Amino acid sequence: MNIHSDDLRIFIAVVDSGTLSAAAEQLGQTTSGLSRALTRLEQKLATSLLTRTTRRMELTEEGRLFLDKARSIIAAMEEAEEAIQVRHQRPSGRLRVDASPPFMLHCVVPHIAEFRSNFPDITLELTSNDQNIDLLEHRTDIAIRHGALQDSMLHARRLGASQLHIVASPDYLRKHGTPASVEELAQHQLLGFTQPESLNIWPLRQQQGENLTITPTLLASGGETLRQLALHGLGIACLSAFMVRQDIAQGTLIDILGSHNNGYRQQIHAVYYRNTQLARRISCFLDFLQLKL
Repeated sequence: MNIHSDDLRIFIAVVDSGTLSAAAEQLGQTTSGLSRALTRLEQKLATSLLTRTTRRMELTEEGRLFLDKARSIIAAMEEAEEAIQVRHQRPSGRLRVDASPPFMLHCVVPHIAEFRSNFPDITLELTSNDQNIDLLEHRTDIAIRHGALQDSMLHARRLGASQLHIVASPDYLRKHGTPASVEELAQHQLLGFTQPESLNIWPLRQQQGENLTITPTLLASGGETLRQLALHGLGIACLSAFMVRQDIAQGTLIDILGSHNNGYRQQIHAVYYRNTQLARRISCFLDFLQLKL
């Protein structure tokens, strides 16, 4: 059959562009040349891939099937080509990384100096958002997300997991007492998230089940704000270990109800769209960060 990668690229470009003229401009070829190339491809396959009219082109059923396979083949070829090219190259270019403010401050920022030393040609752009963002809309290459993943269109890489701790300041506990049971939390000031509501489910065993859904008396949109509120003695919070580990070690926050904690660990993933031009930068950053975590 002797189909070449150029045949596949022309076919994909025509479909994505919508017209022969637009595809020709994109590929730097003539419209008549692309038309002849498509005809030759259909002859090689002995089937019609596109239904052509004076105004538009539509994929045939065989064309839709062939398009999916063609995209997979080209993507695999580009990935293989890049893997060879970058073996002796230093990764370079811009890499945009987004994470929640607590994760950025406690898990990313402390290691940036070393990353920059290892990969000086990568220009990092670091942004922080408390809520999940649209990667394309925010022009973000990697987003760090906590908990269960929802978007199946994204590639994901597990970075680790973080236990949740129920914490309060010594000052708060002196004034209000230390709860000895999960039921006693109802008499305390509880710090919670405005959204999503799933963050107000605490990993505490009780008679009704393995988790406790709290009704916060003070709410905030971000974990770092809740941490500061807890440090200032304004209530009891449930926060990830990476945020409060040092506070607990220093005694500025006290880990309470440990015997009732079911040990749930919040999953941490990096999500990204597959882009062969970014693959080297993404893998360098994720390999580095996973090692640090």
